[in-house]
Amino acid sequence: MKAIGRNLVIQKTKAGTTTTKGGLMLAENQREDIRYIEAKVLSIGSEVVGVKENDTIYYDVTQGFKIEIEKTIYHVIKLQDVVVVL
Repeated sequence: MKAIGRNLVIQKTKAGTTTTKGGLMLAENQREDIRYIEAKVLSIGSEVVGVKENDTIYYDVTQGFKIEIEKTIYHVIKLQDVVVVL
């Protein structure tokens, strides 16, 4: 699998559940207060600068789309959606 142009193929890092101050347990997808989430870069396009494969990044959760290959879900985002490279 190879990304093209300014696209990145990423896989979200599993965050698991979190507990609020009131004691409620929230699943990862119920956290509306978190806009940027962590992911690992699997493939980068030829026009991507500043990000390498296997980098850990934070990206805007509202961007990109999902793709399923062999029962594994990956995400494809644009370079402009990356906000932090660790």
